[in-house]
Amino acid sequence: MKMITSLRQRLSHAALALGAALAAGTAFGAVNDLPGGPAVRQLDLHPPVTKIAEQQQWLHYVVLGICVVIFIAVFGVMFYSILKHRKSLGHKSANFHESVAVEIAWTIVPFIIVIFMGALATKTVVAQKDTTNADITIKATGYQWKWGYDYLKGEGEGIQFLATLDLAHREMSNSGKPSGDDYLLKVDNPVVVPVDKKVRIVTTANDVIHAWMVPSLGVKQDAIPGFVRDTWFRAEKTGDFYGQCAELCGKEHAYMPIHVKVVSQADYAKWVEGKKKEMAALADDPKKEWKLDELVARGEKVYAANCAACHRADGKGAGPIKPLDGSAIVQDADKSKQIAILLNGALNGAMPAWKSLSDTEIAAVITYTKNNWSNKTGQLVQPAEIVAARK
Repeated sequence: MKMITSLRQRLSHAALALGAALAAGTAFGAVNDLPGGPAVRQLDLHPPVTKIAEQQQWLHYVVLGICVVIFIAVFGVMFYSILKHRKSLGHKSANFHESVAVEIAWTIVPFIIVIFMGALATKTVVAQKDTTNADITIKATGYQWKWGYDYLKGEGEGIQFLATLDLAHREMSNSGKPSGDDYLLKVDNPVVVPVDKKVRIVTTANDVIHAWMVPSLGVKQDAIPGFVRDTWFRAEKTGDFYGQCAELCGKEHAYMPIHVKVVSQADYAKWVEGKKKEMAALADDPKKEWKLDELVARGEKVYAANCAACHRADGKGAGPIKPLDGSAIVQDADKSKQIAILLNGALNGAMPAWKSLSDTEIAAVITYTKNNWSNKTGQLVQPAEIVAARK
């Protein structure tokens, strides 16, 4: 009896603990639909905001309907035959050879169905590949693990920036305490485009295969190192639309989201003007001689935007990510070792190359790491040294 009572008490306590955990999890994980992104308990495709996405959704419904009809027909005949011709009803198994008519029927009918579905999809597939006469051309480059954007043609030509997962979201992921409807979808620099303009996206990659995908826009294009692919979209509504890298590209694959912000033409013109002013302010002369405190202050911002996600704000690293605080390479008087790692990467891509950063940004972030935490080396790296190392 004591054993039974003890068992009941344990089960009761376990049930209470499970109920509390479920209640806490429900409250903790409460989220709402994200306009332009995923929805709670989503079963359908994202609401389309381009003609191509609308056609893709229509094709999805048609093909799904055809498959359901085939499923019902095939399994209906199969289960009817099993139930109506079973041995318990007195039926005996037949002994017959193949039927030429049946062979022809189940070859021709599926062929016709496939041709019909292919014919329906051809117009949309051809339209997806027509990237001519674009109003704006943007190159999207996949890095481990972020996206780089270059506005190549059209209004905004010359604008360049990196889009990285918001540091607060990475910290939420590390702590296991996600929150917000846009969890792991917020970036520091969204792609901004005008509404009702044809935008061509040219994709490539710096290291491994990535894929640029935004479901609401109806676009998904692989980004392959050494190759240039392209796709396009014309958004018919303003708003924020979200996607992610759709190709497994390494351990940080979940942390390279895509955020496309579609704005009015007037707002786009203002953004272009502001972005160019911002770039001009950051376009430092690589020949300029910086003071130590200036480089450290600049490097702190570069580190927070690009390095802290992996190496952590305290420089301690995590798991396979090596710490920078107390690192022998960071503290080494031979600055070329750390410069080479930032320019070329290391550990077969585990540490990505950062050639996309400017000479001043690389010099600043190296100087910051050499003079932060316990690394009080007093060393500084000038942009001119990065220029020389690139050659």
